[in-house]
Amino acid sequence: MKIWVDADACPKVIKDILFRAAERRRITTILVANKALRFPPSPYIKAIQVAAGFDVADNEIVKQLEAGDLLITADIPLAAEVIEKGGHALNPRGELYTRNTIRERLNMRDFMAELRDSGVNTGGPAALGQSDRQAFANQLDRFLTRHAAD
Repeated sequence: MKIWVDADACPKVIKDILFRAAERRRITTILVANKALRFPPSPYIKAIQVAAGFDVADNEIVKQLEAGDLLITADIPLAAEVIEKGGHALNPRGELYTRNTIRERLNMRDFMAELRDSGVNTGGPAALGQSDRQAFANQLDRFLTRHAAD
C-alpha cells in the first residue's frame, strides 16, 4: 500500500502528519503537484511534479494509484475516481470517504455549485482547525493500523 497526496492544495500541517506517519510506519508516501515541493529527506517520501493544467495532477494520481492505496485529498471528484478504482480516500479534515458517502458528497458538491452559479454566496469551508488536524491524524492512524497487514 502507498499513500498518495493531492499536494497542490494539501495544508502543510496535514503533510507534516503524513511525513511522520510515513517514517514511523515505513509507508511510501508520494506527493503529486504541479509545482516543486519541499519535504524531508526520507526513503519513504517522494514527489512527482506534473505540468500545470486543469486536472493534470489528478490524472497522474488516478493513472498510478493501485487498488488498496490511500489518497489524501479534499477533491471530491478525484476521491470518487480513486474509490471506483479500488483505492481509499481520506480528506484533510479526517473524513474517510466510502462508496456510500462519496455519492452523497458528490451530490452536495453539485448542489452547492448550482447555488453559486445562480448567484447565492455559499461561502467556503472553515479554516482547518486543531480539531480537524486531530481528526485527520486519528483517522489516518486507524486506517493504517487496519490496513497494515494487507
